[in-house]
Amino acid sequence: MLNIPRTQTTQSIDIDMLQNILQHPQMELGTCEYKEHTTTETDTEIDPDNNFLSLIVKNCNYFTHEQYENSVKSEDNLSIIHFNSRSMYTNFEAIKDYLEHFSHPFSIIAITETWFNDDKGIDFCLDGYELRYINRINKIGGGVALYLHKSVKFNVSTDMTIAVDGLFECITVEIHNDKKTNIFMSCVYRAPGSSIESFNEWMGKLFSTVNQKNIFICGDFNIDLLNPTKLKNVDDFTDTMYSLSMYPTITKPSRITSHSATIIDNIFTNIMGNQIISGLFICDITDHLPVFALYDCNLKKTKDTMIKISKRKITEDMISALNNCLALQDWTSVYREPNVDSAYCNFLDIFTSLYNKLCPVKEYFIQEKHKKSLWITKGIINACKKKNNLYKVFIKGKTKEAELRYKKYKNKLTDIIRTSKRLYYQKKLYEHKNNIQGTWDVLNSLIKQGSSKLTYPDHFIDENGEDYNMSNVVNKFNNFFVNVGPKLAADIPDSGVAKLTIERNSLSFFLSATNEQEVTNIVWKCKSKSSTDCHGISMTLIKKVILNIVKPLTYICNLSFQTGCFPSKMKIAKVIPLFKNDSKHAFTNYRPISLLPQFSKILEKLFNSRLEKFLEKHHAINDGQYGFRSKRTTSMAINEAIEEVTNALEQKKYAVGIFIDLKKAFDTINHSILLKKMGRYGIRGLAGDWLKSYLTGRSQFVKMGQYLSDTLGIVCGVPQGSVLGPKLFNVYINDMFNTSKVLKFILFADDTNIFYSSDDYNELVNTVNRELKIIKKWMDTNKLSLNINKTKVMMFGNCNKMSEQKISIDGIQIEIVSEIKFLGVIIDSKLSWKPHVRYIKTKISKSLSIINKAKLYLDENALRTLYCTLVLPYLTFCVEVWG
Repeated sequence: MLNIPRTQTTQSIDIDMLQNILQHPQMELGTCEYKEHTTTETDTEIDPDNNFLSLIVKNCNYFTHEQYENSVKSEDNLSIIHFNSRSMYTNFEAIKDYLEHFSHPFSIIAITETWFNDDKGIDFCLDGYELRYINRINKIGGGVALYLHKSVKFNVSTDMTIAVDGLFECITVEIHNDKKTNIFMSCVYRAPGSSIESFNEWMGKLFSTVNQKNIFICGDFNIDLLNPTKLKNVDDFTDTMYSLSMYPTITKPSRITSHSATIIDNIFTNIMGNQIISGLFICDITDHLPVFALYDCNLKKTKDTMIKISKRKITEDMISALNNCLALQDWTSVYREPNVDSAYCNFLDIFTSLYNKLCPVKEYFIQEKHKKSLWITKGIINACKKKNNLYKVFIKGKTKEAELRYKKYKNKLTDIIRTSKRLYYQKKLYEHKNNIQGTWDVLNSLIKQGSSKLTYPDHFIDENGEDYNMSNVVNKFNNFFVNVGPKLAADIPDSGVAKLTIERNSLSFFLSATNEQEVTNIVWKCKSKSSTDCHGISMTLIKKVILNIVKPLTYICNLSFQTGCFPSKMKIAKVIPLFKNDSKHAFTNYRPISLLPQFSKILEKLFNSRLEKFLEKHHAINDGQYGFRSKRTTSMAINEAIEEVTNALEQKKYAVGIFIDLKKAFDTINHSILLKKMGRYGIRGLAGDWLKSYLTGRSQFVKMGQYLSDTLGIVCGVPQGSVLGPKLFNVYINDMFNTSKVLKFILFADDTNIFYSSDDYNELVNTVNRELKIIKKWMDTNKLSLNINKTKVMMFGNCNKMSEQKISIDGIQIEIVSEIKFLGVIIDSKLSWKPHVRYIKTKISKSLSIINKAKLYLDENALRTLYCTLVLPYLTFCVEVWG
């Protein structure tokens, strides 16, 4: 191995040089932009500084965004920009506004010093980007984040994502590149004053295993490469990076003040050659200049993405014309049909034909571009350019006069932008003053940083890493959603035929006829939702035309009741996958939203109102069931539970709560078992036939944007998103109350909670274990899947003996917890309510931060609306229990 002695170097800053850097962007920095005096005995021909590093460490330039737009072609490259935000709460809006100046979005936006904590990152979404971040664990400040454009395929590298309090934070993603090697992208923030030695060790650990891959590491390292003598072990840092084959792309100062200039923000990479263009933006959001890098900039330019959308633009004139046609329509083809399927098909054909003719779906092609802030006028844009020029003059000259002139202009411009934004929102709120939905759309656009519009990435990755395009994604989703219930049911142990313990009701449920007034009232009480069903019909539309279709609709509803048949075309659900959290590219991070036919909801509501009266009249549903029942609330359920525990504690007893979690309870319901139970309660004969027709023969398809899946059948479960579903579930689970005569059941639909108390702890455990065994067998028989991992136990009172015996199901010990969320309220083993108060305090503090940001732009009435929506519900929900 060659023995290359360390070069002895002395360095000093040349202030004139710093000015020249700004005045002559083409000036080289590298290893020769500071005064350097070196001595070495080694032949210069094997000196890596002369033979290798000088070829890799490239010159970079300063850019205004106008210069960047005019000279750099970035749309087809992997483009990276890094900001030190100095708190996203303070500077997110400024960063977002600055990014709007660029005609093409950056592939990756890296942020250091986010100052996020807990889940506050979700408040800072950018349209068209997915956000990944990691925060400091126990300290405030710091934090790193990556915004990844929707066109970027990636997964988070958990092995290279870490936060070490007091030292550094790092988040890493692996970017999938179809044409070349995958790229690792990391964002790092090193805490100032922390151990460089420890930091170097971590950098070696994290990146040594992937240094043969293409890597970019950007961030604020708080290590000045321009003045390495200022900090100890700086040479060790550069040596560490060089040993990983990582070299800096930023070679000019990124933080310039009136008295100093440092290179502490950088983008390191191991990609060689002329494939990298890098630089710094002259931008005054914080005292750190944004740095950027482009990878492989010689690709051909592609055209802006054109998106095809299909949409109905419905006007009041169109609705008026539709009403006129419906009023004159001959409905004889509906009335003459004795078969409800045929009658409804004829009705639907007539209605949709007129609807599509008078309110047609039209296709539009729109160009996907950056959204601009509508309050940013041309005058403000010009003023921003002038402000940036003043800033450039200041950092060139560093005179007090230039600094004062720049700051005065900046402060004035900030006031102008705020005023423009305030006037914009006041105007929008005035336009929607009589429209509550329109008002909330305006408020949401202000308080929600990202768009609430449902969007999907252009590809998905399954658990095996296989990539799917959108034409295959919809079928993959539909297969998954349809088979969730059957797969869970198949995994439940076979415990034989369900033995019903329900006392037979000798009186039968009768389906009385409806009338036009009842149907009209049901429609008018429905919420005005714009979401459309499989036929493209919304409830908002039906409410506007109901008076001209109520007669044939009433005939169809009565014919359905008379024949015990639910129309087949009312059984088709349109399913929309709704994103939950984490990666948007993973199938498992979506849940299904079922949109049932609008006309089916009317027929369901008619049946449900009659069923509810019958069940309540005969006291069929146990008093311990509080879910989806009139005159019963969550606070009543919580009060009963707390009273049960309090009474036990007052009598010096031990008390226990078992909080049972059921997997997809609504999806695993067995239709045959449900119909038998309904028969016992009195829903038989024609009503039983109607219910069987309602449950069977159902199907669904998935819709994602313009993509539709195949239609698949549904074999078990109650319809998701239906009116009847929760009521049917209450009946299905009702006989669970009969499984134990000693346990106290408190249910809210599928939220199952059990309480018991005893003078003797051992007796308590033995009794609970014995009764839980019976309950588990009942669940297996009734095809309900117990989630043992999410089922919890809480012991109240004197818990000193807890370690002697444990509560278990099927030999699996149930976790004992000291606090748990029970129907939206956090209860603790001491009933102190302190955890719930802390929870409310945290939620309210986040809500107040939103209101605090919005107060600059909203009047008192709008702020009061936000308070009543974002703060008051937390204070009033079940306050009679914990307050």
